[in-house]
Amino acid sequence: MTSLHDATPAGAVRSPESHGRATLFALALGTFCIGTTEFASMGIIQIFSPALGVDVPTGTHAITFYALGVVIGAPALTLAAARLNRRTLLLLLIGIFVAGNLLSAFAGSIGLLAAARFLTGLPQGAYFGAGAVVAAHVVGASHAGRAFAVVMSGLTLATIFGSPLATLLGQTVGWRGAYLSIGALGLVSFLALWLFVPRTRELDGASVRDELSGLWNGRVWLMMATTALGISSIFAVYTFIGPLVTDLAMLPAGVVPVALALFGIGMAAGNVYGGRLADAHPSRGIVAGYGAAMMVLAVLGLWGANMWILVVSLPFVGATLMAAIPTIQVRMMALAPESQSLMGAMNLASLNVANALGAWAGGITIGAGWGLLSSVWAGFVLTGLGLMLFIAVFTRGERAAPEERTPLSHGHGPRHAGIAAPSTTMPDGSQP
Repeated sequence: MTSLHDATPAGAVRSPESHGRATLFALALGTFCIGTTEFASMGIIQIFSPALGVDVPTGTHAITFYALGVVIGAPALTLAAARLNRRTLLLLLIGIFVAGNLLSAFAGSIGLLAAARFLTGLPQGAYFGAGAVVAAHVVGASHAGRAFAVVMSGLTLATIFGSPLATLLGQTVGWRGAYLSIGALGLVSFLALWLFVPRTRELDGASVRDELSGLWNGRVWLMMATTALGISSIFAVYTFIGPLVTDLAMLPAGVVPVALALFGIGMAAGNVYGGRLADAHPSRGIVAGYGAAMMVLAVLGLWGANMWILVVSLPFVGATLMAAIPTIQVRMMALAPESQSLMGAMNLASLNVANALGAWAGGITIGAGWGLLSSVWAGFVLTGLGLMLFIAVFTRGERAAPEERTPLSHGHGPRHAGIAAPSTTMPDGSQP
């Protein structure tokens, strides 16, 4: 039997372009599943909370524990599976994902649901890390930003189609049926990865030591803090879209899936533009994205009770912040080229710290009696802190930063033959 990571037979003929597209499709389908289960919990929080005998702020524990699973699982699973072929790793991770969603569907209390969501979140960061390496392998490092944007497109499409459909399922057949459906979709993703991710030893893993080396770079941790703070406002808004639509704007519950889809359309548009921006400019995606998001959040925070302003603002919140994420990924991999898989995983861990932080901050302010729009202002403050940190550490110190080592120049690093090490010089000649 052929192993999961057998090299492509010598002399085999294939179209690199078509093969690469199929691989990116398979990776994006996996992120679609991940995004659907992550955002679906936010859309059905008003359904499973009373069903499990808790209020909505307590129901956010299921969301927070999912995010914590990502944060813990990203480094833990990436390092534990450092030597595994990336194809094998992706298949194992999707298997865990399916199991977590099935357990979520049968949870009998908020504690059990939180535990199941924690398990479901464990593979997410490692999946994105391995996916980023595979995407770079099939398109080349010079297009890493756009390739990562394609992989991320599954996440943004999940907010347009997956999450609203899961919310609709939750409203019609129950929240348990929503999680069961996501688990079934995960099985389809497993099949796509099995068929389309190349069987090649060029995707074999690296040593744990090589992967860990990136964590000694202090600028990696500062970039992660920039990400966690800045992106948290997405979740400070998205987590509470249901109550914002029904309790603040006084619209019927049937509008909630539409609002979720609009938010997702904005995220998809921002992701496409952000991928191109990431390959051309070292800082613009983050500075412009965070700055524009703060302006939109201010408008939403002041006048969001108006249903038209609420509906129009939601896609712009998603678009402005998603435009920053491909730039963040490219910078992370440039900061630690010896640790490509771990950097991809840690980037996703940072995004899920943002998830937990945004949901927590919004829940705290709403629970304190400051009103539903207080969650928007909580996001405004957090994104402002992220922007200030990025400007202070990266844009002012880029040219003065010491040159990073590359795995090719020092004879170590991931065993990804054929994957060019990300350049440590950004497009404008500055250092990451």
